[in-house]
Amino acid sequence: MAEWLGVAIALVSSSLGGTAAAITRYLVGGADPILLAILRWGIGFLCLLPCALLLRVRWPQRSDWPAVALLGICFFGLFFILYNIAVSYTTAARASLALATLPLHTMVVGAILGVERLTARKITGVGIAVLGVTAALAAGLAQSPAGAWRGELIMTAAVFCMAFYNVLSRPLMQRSSALGFLTVGMGAGAVVLVIAGFVKGSFAALDHFTTAQWIAGVYLGAGGGALAFILWVMALARATPTRVANTMTVNPIAATLLAALLIGEPITANLLIGLVAVFAGIWIATGEAKTS
Repeated sequence: MAEWLGVAIALVSSSLGGTAAAITRYLVGGADPILLAILRWGIGFLCLLPCALLLRVRWPQRSDWPAVALLGICFFGLFFILYNIAVSYTTAARASLALATLPLHTMVVGAILGVERLTARKITGVGIAVLGVTAALAAGLAQSPAGAWRGELIMTAAVFCMAFYNVLSRPLMQRSSALGFLTVGMGAGAVVLVIAGFVKGSFAALDHFTTAQWIAGVYLGAGGGALAFILWVMALARATPTRVANTMTVNPIAATLLAALLIGEPITANLLIGLVAVFAGIWIATGEAKTS
């Protein structure tokens, strides 16, 4: 039951992440990748910190702080700068489909580090999901923006940051708490992003933000940032990294639907076929019976 609860929580988190992809695509014309990351994780951290203090969470041990901060900088900093660059080259739906290769990356990283044992069913489920993603991207290349392959390549490379975060975060969370771990990591990433934003002059774009853009930016931080990742670390504390990561394959559904509503991105047949394969892969990988 704990595994299935973790998977259910991760599904909600991944859906929120998909809507954040569409919001990022909506904002990308008026802000650079660093500012978008600051909006998501700066606002996210400001939402998270009061909750952590009020709930008196168990913070990471002093000896774990360097590792927690480094994971936070790698994920909330580096990964999301690359993520925002990727979204600027391609559509929200296609970027999210590339992000859906996360289960494969997580499974490989987990096996290399000896954290999670591979099984035939996990490999089959993840393989089906990733093949569906690959087929959908390849089939729709002619209808995508010029140079879209660059965005998908950047996104695929960036996913390794999240794969290492997924695999390495669980023991650190178990020695503290999910919310305490998340707050410290997100705070470290947000501090590095703000410094980079000041150096690059990214904040100047805020002077030209419309009311709609500010609303989108606040949602990006509160919904796509704080809430989505509170749920994500809760899921990682209850289920294996590969099973949690495999729910990322629902991310393109939310991204596709909201991007179609906000900026008129098309919903094509190849995307729908890819999503069918994605759901099949989730069912196979998460339906594995436990063995002794």
